[in-house]
Amino acid sequence: MKLATSTKEGQRRFVPLHLEIQNWENDLLPIYTDLLQRPINRAADLEQWIADKSELDAFLSEIFSKKYIRLSQNNKDTEAVERYRFAIQFIYPNITLWEQKLNAKLIACPFTDELPADTYAIYLRMVNNACQIFKEQNVPLLTQVQLQTKEYGRIFSQMTIGLDGKQMTLQKAGFLLEEHDRSKREKVYQKINERILEDSEHLEDLFDQLRSQRHQLATNAGFKNFRDFAFRQLNRFDYSPQDCNHLHSAIIAEILPILDELNEIRRQKLNLDILRPWDLNVDVMGDNPLKPFDNTSDLIEKSIHCLSDIHPQFGAIISMMKAQNLLDVESRPGKSPGGYNIPLQVQRMPFIFMNATGSLNDVRTLMHESGHAIHFFLTRDFKLLSARRFPSEVSELAAMTMELLAMDHWNVFFPKRHELLRARINQLENVLKVLPWIVAVDKFQHWLYLNPQHSRTERKENWLQILQSCSSSVVNFTNLNRYQEFLWHKQLHIFEAPFYYIEYAIAQLGAIAIWKQYRQNPERAIHNYMTAMKIGNTRPIKEVYQAAGIEFRFDRAYISELSNFALQEIHMLTAQLDECREPAIR
Repeated sequence: MKLATSTKEGQRRFVPLHLEIQNWENDLLPIYTDLLQRPINRAADLEQWIADKSELDAFLSEIFSKKYIRLSQNNKDTEAVERYRFAIQFIYPNITLWEQKLNAKLIACPFTDELPADTYAIYLRMVNNACQIFKEQNVPLLTQVQLQTKEYGRIFSQMTIGLDGKQMTLQKAGFLLEEHDRSKREKVYQKINERILEDSEHLEDLFDQLRSQRHQLATNAGFKNFRDFAFRQLNRFDYSPQDCNHLHSAIIAEILPILDELNEIRRQKLNLDILRPWDLNVDVMGDNPLKPFDNTSDLIEKSIHCLSDIHPQFGAIISMMKAQNLLDVESRPGKSPGGYNIPLQVQRMPFIFMNATGSLNDVRTLMHESGHAIHFFLTRDFKLLSARRFPSEVSELAAMTMELLAMDHWNVFFPKRHELLRARINQLENVLKVLPWIVAVDKFQHWLYLNPQHSRTERKENWLQILQSCSSSVVNFTNLNRYQEFLWHKQLHIFEAPFYYIEYAIAQLGAIAIWKQYRQNPERAIHNYMTAMKIGNTRPIKEVYQAAGIEFRFDRAYISELSNFALQEIHMLTAQLDECREPAIR
């Protein structure tokens, strides 16, 4: 399928085409002043004013995105660090102050009631919310927090371990946890966690600073705690902290027994007296670790093939990104950990960042980030930037669904049937395993910010309690307490994006529901998926889920239905895998 390759930059009418930001006063202040002072005499004037502001917001979004990308590509790039710091310290605070002035002008405009609700209702709701929680004294504090959160990425980007005479990133070392040699797996596990412990005090100090600053942000804005402030800041209008608590309880009740069952099967097949954390990734029948691709170029080409099998447009989008150098997938020293998709709002193109090491998890990650990229591409023609900025519960639905839809087309990665079956089982087990961890992280964050004066000892004790309540009882962590105490340090979101995590659980459940649909009627499921994603951020979350043909629910009955569907699939695939292996055993 051929897609239009021209960018949207030439269509700008308000922001000068060749504008470069050297300083606030000369380059941006005149543009913001124009918007603030411009008279609005009718609804048509207001629509044009909103369109012009959206164009400005897109321009600034792309500038900050590019600075973030360059910084995360190499944390040792001193020029990138300085440019990012300059933008955050000297440009961002002024943008924030003037954003509030423009939001106030919009909310006070008498013509807002004449705007079409289907285009502007969600946007106006977010603007009104931003006005309500804004406090000028928070601007320098927000700037400070933004700068400090990047310290987390710098710390982890420099973590390497030595093994067999070689230095490797923690991501690459994690791949070795699939090795047959149990003593080697244990050694790798210990080395990874010991390396993280070396920076535990630094990370504890960093979090203490962030916790204090975030609590101050909340109290300045009139909230009792940062959790309630964060929910408003994240525009969570469709569910409450109490709904999250219900989801926590439902996942623990329904998913943990399934994980216990799967882990007990693993223990027995590995013929172990006790199952240890370094036993969770090795193949239970002694097969070699799955090798889905030869190098990152092979990963990208196979991913394009796989996505094209789901829908021709999906593969064409990633192919276009490849042609425009919008994929950075290889792990290397100095590169920030993790993966993300970030939109370039002027080009109207997505950018994918990740750390591939040669494992099945890399396929999973690229499918996930491709889901984000495809979601953005399906909405790139919305005029308003706000329609192209999705709530996380929807954007993660797009990404996690793509992981499951792609799984049925992984034969390009695994031409041998038994390897394909192994990969699918691994994917589905991962879908279930991650849910209790999401609950642990979210429950912990609720506790952290509802108890802002807690001590480090109290933090450690509560984390361990929460972690235990969310962990399979079959996995034995004896003598590993020193690692468990700081396991939350591995979770980037706690440091960089507080409370952005429960969305993964909500979206994971939705993804299973869409995949269940796909198994029954592939064409209908893809149609529903694309219909929902094309809505962008123009409808409430519940309506987007409904458009996808699924429900937005938190109760045990719904979670039981979806998790048992996944479990039945695991059992069916396992039986097929056993049949594949039988001749070799004979």
